[in-house]
Amino acid sequence: MNIQDDITLISRGTSEIIGLEQLKKKLERSRSEKKPLIVKAGFDPTAPDIHLGHVVLLRKMKQFQTLGHRVVFLIGDFTAQVGDPTGRNELRKKMTREDVLCNAKTYQEQVFKVLDAKKTEVVFNSHWFGGFSAQDLMELTARSSVAQMLARADFKKRFEDGKEISLLEFIYPLLQGHDSVHLKADVELGGSDQKFNLLMGRQIQEAVGQEPQVVIMTPLLEGLDGVQKMSKSLGNYIGINEQPKDIFGKIMSISDTLMERYYELLTDEDLGAIKAMHPKEAKLALAENIVRQFYGADVALSARAQFEQIFSQKQVPDDIQEIAITEGSTGLLDLLLRADAVPTKNEARRLLKQNAITFEGSVVTDENWSLRKGVLKIGKRRFLKLA
Repeated sequence: MNIQDDITLISRGTSEIIGLEQLKKKLERSRSEKKPLIVKAGFDPTAPDIHLGHVVLLRKMKQFQTLGHRVVFLIGDFTAQVGDPTGRNELRKKMTREDVLCNAKTYQEQVFKVLDAKKTEVVFNSHWFGGFSAQDLMELTARSSVAQMLARADFKKRFEDGKEISLLEFIYPLLQGHDSVHLKADVELGGSDQKFNLLMGRQIQEAVGQEPQVVIMTPLLEGLDGVQKMSKSLGNYIGINEQPKDIFGKIMSISDTLMERYYELLTDEDLGAIKAMHPKEAKLALAENIVRQFYGADVALSARAQFEQIFSQKQVPDDIQEIAITEGSTGLLDLLLRADAVPTKNEARRLLKQNAITFEGSVVTDENWSLRKGVLKIGKRRFLKLA
């Protein structure tokens, strides 16, 4: 591949590249000196699982691995305890060290479903921030101003609304910028909502005499609702550790418009060829592709066959989850929560209002419906056998 081929590969599925000409020069120098670029992406382990929204960025890291560069997977175990305020309209709750490390362990177990473990350098930013002195911190704060911080959209809104902004939150972007200084990053990858923090890395690198990093931003992936970004707290996510049949079914539930976006950001497929396909066949192929990425070809084919058997032939799956009804069993909403069939009671109520819950083929609309033995269908994909 020549440099332009590299740029074409890297550019797919990006929302913005800051320093494109600089990136070309870095790639040319890397090739001539046979010295890989240092490509950094940071993840604060504030939740235990990785979903497809994270995979957009992980795939971009994998592309740099394919091109032979040094990819650094930075776990922000120190900064996670500070809390990234990006996109928030209130002060983030502080996490315990134990929670952060527990989530970080899960991250490390899951990211190698996408990244090449042998080509990934995993680092924790507590390794350098753990020894940071008061003087180090004061010198770092001198790299930016309050005016710069208040120009940031989320801070600006909170300030105008009279909502609390802690000094700790002002420091977070500076800490992320210092990560880039410590690692001597040539490139930093991040979501489009991270622009302020990513640019802070460039600013601080220049201030200490380093060549500024190129910033490559990826779009935020919309969740199953097609509106808000994928998030576990919103219940619109697809986790990469979910059962293959659940991943497959969730992909099949998205809109045709969202399907095209998933193809662009989550696969290497030719988008022109996809547009020429029938939408249903394209969606089946997308679901199979994504399951294959995490579980292999055989499992993906099996998930597709099971989906087609159940939903094309209107059959109930063989491996249906069974849950016991006892004399003291609570109501329908509690049962659905206990079975992990819905993330919240409000979601269960929404499904009831949409006539999306049935019992033995009959629609259930009353949350006080009496539990009885038989098969419940929740939404388009989930079955429960009440026994």
